[in-house]
Order: sequence, then structure tokens, then C-alpha cells
Amino acid sequence: MRSPFRMRERFNINNYSNLGQRVITGLVGAGIIVAGSYYSPWLYFIIFALILGFAQMEFYKLSGLDGMLPLKSFGTFLGVTIFALSFFIGMERLEEKYYFLIFPLASLVFFIKLYRKSDKKPFTGIAFTFLGIFYVAVPFSLLNVAAFSVDGSFHYEIIIGSLLILWASDSGAYFAGTKFGKTKLFERVSPKKSWEGFLGGAASAYLIAYFLGIYFNSIPEWQWLGVATIIIIAGTYGDLIESLFKRSIEIKDSGKSLPGHGGFMDRFDGLLLSAPFIAAFLKIF
Repeated sequence: MRSPFRMRERFNINNYSNLGQRVITGLVGAGIIVAGSYYSPWLYFIIFALILGFAQMEFYKLSGLDGMLPLKSFGTFLGVTIFALSFFIGMERLEEKYYFLIFPLASLVFFIKLYRKSDKKPFTGIAFTFLGIFYVAVPFSLLNVAAFSVDGSFHYEIIIGSLLILWASDSGAYFAGTKFGKTKLFERVSPKKSWEGFLGGAASAYLIAYFLGIYFNSIPEWQWLGVATIIIIAGTYGDLIESLFKRSIEIKDSGKSLPGHGGFMDRFDGLLLSAPFIAAFLKIF
């Protein structure tokens, strides 16, 4: 009989290549997110609240490496609270008036910093605390707005569809860039990204959007193509902006939480800039 310790050693993800780790982590993570979002809006809420919390803590940790002193715990608490409020209001468990809780809670950042005697530049820490909320928590909260944008009901199709397009864009860009990449897209910020990879990602995203328009009827086909266009453009910029942030503090990955992908911010950087545009697009059009 094989020892469970040997089995665990044999299937240690670190024994695989970077591409192998990327594929395994991607499949497992995507499976959890897709299954959870499909099964129950409450399970979706728990999964994304956890992702948001880890991503925001990563942002604050990286900011600390550059000498900043944001309020890590309170900033993350405030970010998850904003996400929770947007979800509970969308589910009609709370009235919209509870959005006003955000402002007094956010004001507490100033009170807390006032009593941090060791901070030499308290307003820099305050600024990065709010930047973490605006950069990470607000886009995740606007994803809730997108999910409830059609008729006030939770539509898992919008969440899953947007993520499938994002993942298709990322994967298409990765493989096309690796195979054909020659013309640099934005060499100053991300030397490995190429126009060939961008076009490969765009083709993959539009292909997925086309099939989503056939099988997911929560929004019409032209809106799926619109969401794909947003993700192709804003998602690429989201990736570049996170690369710019990491280069400014001279690190490669935002973390090591997701083997083959880096950290949570590395995996969801495209979503951070895409979600505000998706929510506005679906609410207005």
C-alpha cells in the first residue's frame, strides 16, 4: 500500500514546470469560481470576498515594501465591507441608504492614523490605504453591480461569462505571445508583452464572447461582444498598470499564493480595470 506522504510528494505542484503549475492552478481556481457562482449567489459572495481580501492585503504588503505604511487590516476590512454592502443591497437584503455607512467608516482612517505616533508621513499611509480600496475593492464591488444590472436579479452568467472572456484573453495572449511574439506592446513597462500576444488574446476573447451570446441569454449577443472589447482593452491596461506598480518596487510577482500565476493581484489585475467599465456599460446600455 502506498504511503499517503509519498502520494502527496508525487503530486506536489512544485514538481511541475511553470506552465504545468499555471494550468493546474488555473483549472482548479476556475472550477471553484465557476461552480460556486453557478451554485449559489451566497457562495459566489464568499469566494469573491476572500479573493478581494487576499488581493487587497497583497497590495498593502507591496506598498509596505516601498516604504509606505497603509492601514492593512482596517483598509482590507473596509474594502470587504464595501463589497458586502454592494452585494446585500443588490440582493435587496439592505436598502440603498446603507451605502452612506461607507463615508463614516472611511473617515476612521484619519482617526486611526492620528494615534500612530511612529508614522513620519501619515498622509502617505492614508493615501495608500484609500488607493488600495479604490484600486482593488471598488472594482470587485462593481462586479456585483454588473451581476444585478439586468433586472435586479443575480445573474451568474454575467460573472462567469466575464471571467471566461478574461481568462480566454489572458491565455490567448500568453500562448500567442510565447509562440509568435516579436513586436513589443509596451516595452518600458512589460518587455515580454507583444502585439502578437495582444491579437491572440483578442481573438480568443471574441470567440468565447460569440459562444456566450448563443448559450447565455441574460444579455444580448452585442453586449457580450461589448464586454469582450472592454476586457481586451481595459484588461490589457490593467495588466500593464500592475506591471508598472511592481516595477516601481522592483519585484516580479505580487505574491506566491497561486503557483504559476504569482499572487491574487497577478491573476485578477485585468479585472480591476475592466469591472468599472463593464458595470457602467451594462447599466447605461
